[in-house]
Amino acid sequence: MPKTYNEIYINARKKLRDSGIEAAPLETRLIIAHASGKSTEQLLRDMHLYTSEAVAETVSELTEKRLAGEPVAYITGNWEFYGLPIIVTRDVLIPRNDTELLVDTAITALKGRKMDARIIDLCTGSGCIGCAIAKELPATHIVLSDNSRAALSVAKQNVMKLKLNPRVTCIELDALATPPVMLGSFDMLTCNPPYIPKADIETLDSSVKDFEPHSALDGGEDGLDFYRAILRKWHNVVRVGGLMIFEVGIGQSQDVMELMRDAELSNVGCVKDTQGIERVVFGNV
Repeated sequence: MPKTYNEIYINARKKLRDSGIEAAPLETRLIIAHASGKSTEQLLRDMHLYTSEAVAETVSELTEKRLAGEPVAYITGNWEFYGLPIIVTRDVLIPRNDTELLVDTAITALKGRKMDARIIDLCTGSGCIGCAIAKELPATHIVLSDNSRAALSVAKQNVMKLKLNPRVTCIELDALATPPVMLGSFDMLTCNPPYIPKADIETLDSSVKDFEPHSALDGGEDGLDFYRAILRKWHNVVRVGGLMIFEVGIGQSQDVMELMRDAELSNVGCVKDTQGIERVVFGNV
């Protein structure tokens, strides 16, 4: 029997709510919008209309995936970051709201000073950080880099989708290795590296440990391997006076700032998120 969008919404939302998913209303709308090919705005407009059996079946299948723990971002293949629609697959981390603070910090540092900056974003994943900066500062030139070809493919899709080429380019590079000379120099280096201590990965929520790429989570024994390597090996790709900006995990800010001082960066500092957590650290080369 045909059902309206509202009926399948109520049914799917109840299932998600009963399983303990806090954002059940939002996630249900995202699933139905994806299954029907509508935007969320179009879906809200059409809630009274009848849907096809095919759409209803797809919604049911996708709801079961969510109930099995798969994040809705991977189910729909999209997630919003800094107001931008970002393509995501299981080859990349899902962009977090916390990471928007890194983007804010970079933009604030460049506005009114170096609007045409050349920036490199290491461990780029989906490319969300570099793409967000490029959208906000249209004179910048940005290199997105990752050692995962699969992740870099997603980043390239986002660059194309957001119409940021040729200002934003993608290069396969390993943040743990010495950078090639051909890269040239940059005014800013941004990075949200893997920073979860290896032993802690198995304690993460199942939606993270069972679905997100461990290579993008594993920061070594103490979670600081990437910070050490980047500060030691990538220091020289940033011009004198340029800025290095990192996202850090909870409780890591002081250790990373100490590493930055050991690397002879100046004006080392941190930025707190809305919960008072020191989430972003920075310093001048």
